Amino acid sequence: MTERAGFRVLFLLTLKPGAQERFLAAYEAVRWAVARVPGHLGDQVCQSTEDPEEWLLTSQWRSAEDFLAWERTPEHRALAAPMLAAVARRRSQRYVVRRETVGRTGTRRAEPAARTADLEG
Repeated sequence: MTERAGFRVLFLLTLKPGAQERFLAAYEAVRWAVARVPGHLGDQVCQSTEDPEEWLLTSQWRSAEDFLAWERTPEHRALAAPMLAAVARRRSQRYVVRRETVGRTGTRRAEPAARTADLEG
């Protein structure tokens, strides 16, 4: 297990009906801009398997300060506006990363299916 500081931001979103393509197009513009921001380590956009209108955005940052500095910029607000126009409801959660498991090569990987099945049974 690797211990390192970090900051994780989660956005739980419910899209407006029929807004999926508009939302994803807006996300494309944001993701490449934020990838150049100091302290940004990565992000993901995820769609619920149970409700196609439910989405999760996650982003990983070196620190809370890095994220908050980006969030306060006019560029962030301008880039986020088209994405938010596709959203009916949103909730934000922020966490300090205390532990993280990575593969031997330094890339993240999923737990093997056999281990996951053991935990569910």
